[in-house]
Amino acid sequence: MSDRTQLLDGITVVDLSTFVTGGFCSLMLANQGADVIKVERPETGDDIRHSGPPFIDGESPYYWTINYDKRSVELDLKTDEGLEALYDLAATADVFVQNFRPGTADRIGVGYDDIRARNDGIVYCDISAFGDSGPWSERPGYDLLVQGLSGIMSVTGEGDRKPVKVGLPQTDLITGMWAAFGIMGGLYRRSETGEGEYVELGMLDAALPWLTKQAGKVFADEAPERMGTKDPVLAPYQTFETADGYLNVACLNQRLWGDFCAAIDRPGLAEDDRFATNADRVEHMDALEAELSAALGERSTEEWMSVLVEAGVPAAPVQDVEDALHNEQTDARGTVRTIEDDGREIPVIEHPLNFEHVESGFDSAPPELGEDTHDVLRELGYDDGEIEAMAEAGVFGDD
Repeated sequence: MSDRTQLLDGITVVDLSTFVTGGFCSLMLANQGADVIKVERPETGDDIRHSGPPFIDGESPYYWTINYDKRSVELDLKTDEGLEALYDLAATADVFVQNFRPGTADRIGVGYDDIRARNDGIVYCDISAFGDSGPWSERPGYDLLVQGLSGIMSVTGEGDRKPVKVGLPQTDLITGMWAAFGIMGGLYRRSETGEGEYVELGMLDAALPWLTKQAGKVFADEAPERMGTKDPVLAPYQTFETADGYLNVACLNQRLWGDFCAAIDRPGLAEDDRFATNADRVEHMDALEAELSAALGERSTEEWMSVLVEAGVPAAPVQDVEDALHNEQTDARGTVRTIEDDGREIPVIEHPLNFEHVESGFDSAPPELGEDTHDVLRELGYDDGEIEAMAEAGVFGDD
């Protein structure tokens, strides 16, 4: 690690989670300087390591995006020695993260009570699909299932077609962000009171607050519908096809609507009674879409962007992922960069928080499975003889 001052310098996180919910949570903490120790099953490790294809030199780049700046320790928690080593880790840690199904952590000896017995100042984060209570608590749950159960899929896609999921693991990431927020709150409370904290959350609970606009319609006794890229309360606020691609247009007030009509050389639309106010445009959205689609289909996306940017109208092309990662804006901000790792360059997407008085950001590449096992144990006070005995007992797999 570098000598930069970061918010979470001196904070140690023990992360037993797999895949994305806990992994993205601890990634956010690592970005702010926490020492994240990723405890993995010997030989296999976190399943996200094998998620793919594609693979690069046998590694999943998906794994990279969730695991920068972490250290990896292999421990077989089914062995007494492995479990004791985990307890030693927890005894010196500040945060403990796991995303087992409810009941599993207690069964294998890593529940909150087990860890608190070794460290009563621990901030323990318990992530699951449906939380630790309720009739669904013991069900398995994954992003696809939660996107469906949360109502997200019911409002995603075109109205005359079947529901679709968001194209990224949205509810996994939402949950990871809530978990990191909860942990930061727990650490703050500990700094004020000296007491540890237990943070518990479920993926479904985490997704529901993000419904906002759609929940508002339900509260008003209306049923949200799939509207493609259109918006239920704003117009025009959607995607239009151009001569060679797609363009998003967002007119949030009357001035922008007038400027937009003038910029696309359709001033008559601003004078049309059907489109006089935003409420009128929402009511006549299909007719508005037809008019604007015909106009915007006449020129290329680049041509329209030149016109609309000059007019001050909020508009942007629909980029593919490669263009989203590599463009003049992300280049200027240093959002996507590389980390050197044994002669190769690992791509990294930086997190967006920039502080005036402290640094943030990633320093090191994602760890190979178990590469830090011996170093971490030595930091805990284990000598080489003890580590060798643990290896012979199979604590590290076929180490």
